[in-house]
Amino acid sequence: MALARVGYLGPEGSFSHEAVLTLADVEPVACASIADVLAGVADGSLDSGLVPLENAIEGTVSATIDGLVFDYDLVIEREVVLPIHMHLLAKAGVTPHDVTRVSSYVHALAQVRGYLAGLSHAQIEQTTSTSEAAREVAESSEPWAAVGSKIAGSLFGLEIIAADIADHPGNATRFVEVGRGAIAAPTGNDRTSIVCFQDADRPGSLYGILGRFAARDINLTKLESRPTKLGLGDYCFVIEFDGHVGDDIIGDCLADLQAHLVRVKFLGSYPVTGEGSADRREEVGEARRSAAKWITSLRGRIRD
Repeated sequence: MALARVGYLGPEGSFSHEAVLTLADVEPVACASIADVLAGVADGSLDSGLVPLENAIEGTVSATIDGLVFDYDLVIEREVVLPIHMHLLAKAGVTPHDVTRVSSYVHALAQVRGYLAGLSHAQIEQTTSTSEAAREVAESSEPWAAVGSKIAGSLFGLEIIAADIADHPGNATRFVEVGRGAIAAPTGNDRTSIVCFQDADRPGSLYGILGRFAARDINLTKLESRPTKLGLGDYCFVIEFDGHVGDDIIGDCLADLQAHLVRVKFLGSYPVTGEGSADRREEVGEARRSAAKWITSLRGRIRD
């Protein structure tokens, strides 16, 4: 059986590469940009793509969310949370004092601002990925350095000349695997992502949207406005919340929004991952089984 071709932001050695290696039975395919990953999934040349959606320090990855919201009709199938460790990589013998240029992906550079402030003698350059920066350093005869992962250093023969240089501890990135339409089965501990487009900017419109969730006691985990690119001040809302589109209460909420308030774009329902997710899934499953038995016992007492 052929392995599923999963695209990621390459080249090899990027944090996206590290994340895709956590998936079983797949063939990782390096792409030059996040847009190329999404396009490859959309045109069928890739079975799916794993792209960074959110970083604990820098927040949403705009190239990913804007591609999903505006450019492609893809569905999030699962998420992968990867702890991020930033290192300064260079050729053997180069010290931080020797470095004349430091390069990396824009989000990676933003996460090490404090450390880079101490390298005022070095020029800072953006690249398309952390691993692309490592490759440029490996191919250069200059005393350059890259901000990247341990795996990137190993792949390109670089050494870690300064370890764990991120400004904040506990950094992590949430990646999402996207496909062409299949929705992941409910597990009991799921998250749903949608986009709400308003037909007009009216007072209280956001309140009306959020009220639909509050009335059904649905827990929101993220709310973000994004410019629609149609004009200054024209925004849509990206909303993430607990639950699965297969749950009756979630389906009822989405139908209510679509029918009465806004145009809804569904981005996916998928299992929550991270610390405690398996225990939470078991707790929810047991609670639902207990509630089902209770309802069955009540219905059994209905008179003929």
